Amino acid sequence: MALLDLFIQYGPWAWFVIGLALLALELVVPGGWFLWLGAAGIVTGLTAFIPGVSWPFQVTIFGVLALAIVIGWTMISRNRKPRSDRPLLNQRAETFVGHEAQLDEPIVNGIGRMRLGDTVWRIAGPDLAAGQRVRVIGADGALLKVEAV
Repeated sequence: MALLDLFIQYGPWAWFVIGLALLALELVVPGGWFLWLGAAGIVTGLTAFIPGVSWPFQVTIFGVLALAIVIGWTMISRNRKPRSDRPLLNQRAETFVGHEAQLDEPIVNGIGRMRLGDTVWRIAGPDLAAGQRVRVIGADGALLKVEAV
C-alpha cells in the first residue's frame, strides 16, 4: 500500500520519479529495456496532469505504453542492419574474394597454400600445379576456396 500512498500523495510527480529512476537504472544495467520503461513513466506523468485521470487509469496507461514501446522498438531494431564503413572488418579472408594470384605451391588432394598479402593462406580447390593462376571464390574461416583462371 506504500506505493499506492505515493501515487495519492504526490500524484503525477511520482511517475516522473519512477521514470527517472528507470532511466538511471538503464545506466547501471544497459540493454535498452529500462530506457523505454522510463520513457513510458515520464509520458504517464505528463498524462497524469490531465484532470480526471485516476491512478488505476495511470497504471493502465503506463502498462500499455511500456508494452507498446518495448515491442515496437524490438521489432524495429530486429530488422535493422548495422551499417559500417568497413563491413569486412575482422573478416580478413572475405576481403580476398575475387582476387587473383599465382600458386606458390601445387594444390594436391584439394588442399594447398598460397601467399596473399602478408599471409600464407590454406586454399582448397581442384588439383593444380605451382605457378597456375587462381581466383578466390569464397572463404570458410581461414580456408580460401579457389578456382583456376
